[in-house]
Amino acid sequence: MHLHRTYRSLTALSNASTARVLNLLAISRAHQENPDFGTNPLFSSPTLNSAIILKHRLRADELDLMKGTRCIGTKVIFPFQKDDLRFGGCSFLVGQKGFEELLNEAGHYGESYDFDHDLKVLRLLDQVPSLDPFLLREHLRANDVYPDARYFEISNADRKRMFDYASAEIRRLTNLAISPGSRSRASASARMVSALLSTEVDEKLEPLRMTLQLQPGEFREGVFSWRGFIYYKWSLVDFWPDLLKALNQLKTITPLRSMDAGQRAYITSARQTILTGAKKGCDDIRNIIKVYDTAYDTLITERDPRKFREFLLGAPALFLEVGEKMGTLSHMTSFWKYRFPEGAPRTVDCEELTVMFQEFSNGFSVKSSLAA
Repeated sequence: MHLHRTYRSLTALSNASTARVLNLLAISRAHQENPDFGTNPLFSSPTLNSAIILKHRLRADELDLMKGTRCIGTKVIFPFQKDDLRFGGCSFLVGQKGFEELLNEAGHYGESYDFDHDLKVLRLLDQVPSLDPFLLREHLRANDVYPDARYFEISNADRKRMFDYASAEIRRLTNLAISPGSRSRASASARMVSALLSTEVDEKLEPLRMTLQLQPGEFREGVFSWRGFIYYKWSLVDFWPDLLKALNQLKTITPLRSMDAGQRAYITSARQTILTGAKKGCDDIRNIIKVYDTAYDTLITERDPRKFREFLLGAPALFLEVGEKMGTLSHMTSFWKYRFPEGAPRTVDCEELTVMFQEFSNGFSVKSSLAA
């Protein structure tokens, strides 16, 4: 049993993590000068702790590797040269046939490393529909895994794209947290947004901590929660047009060849499950976000930090539900966009459409163990 070797360039994955990619190599490089970072790693094996993990659309030659039918897998990639990703790497899929043997080979386990811990963490990563940092942290915590907080940073690309949205989100708060004698409020807002989206909680946010009347430890958790809800609100706005387009196309798509009665019945039923599930998922996400909006509005309009403070401290419990639902919708949207790119004909055979609908409907028809 050997790891699958690929020479496909990995340079597109060289940046920090996203909702699809957990780039442990980039994270370890970013914090290699910090002696505290290595004390609480995500994985026991150093090899695994510098891998690149991603949610991966399974190719035709990979379907037979997996047990059951699925469109998306969790791929673990080990670069051949960590300082030059152009050379590609070797990889395996979590849960593929012989997966445990492949993990043991790749991680170089002996007495020094904890194979059972790393196996557990990989299976937990495979359970979640996306690798967004807020869902990931709470899912791991719910299963008694507490790695360093730096593994859950927002990528630089996402931070830049979120900046304008976050600026509008907290502009109303600037008057509360920034005194009239400070620099211009626009400049103050920009500094606060940069600090809020940063992983480190420093003195730039001290006026906000005083406004919310939180202790330093509580404030760190509160900032993480606040950042999470801004991230989810922005993400929903960001992929909403593509989601609507995918659902509209999904309503009318039919296979190239005629279907028998059983195939037609399944396609019809699964289509309805997906459309109903997507609507309910969007409604649930909006209802959860509305709780945040209400607490935030109370802070602004009544100048009373208590409700918002209590919300922030309890908010991580909501990340499992909102993150799981966002991940399901985002996965369906990105897969549809990948399979049927703009301008290309939407042609598909019955077998492929059945597999796609089965994957999508499973995300909606079965009550998520994460939400439970």
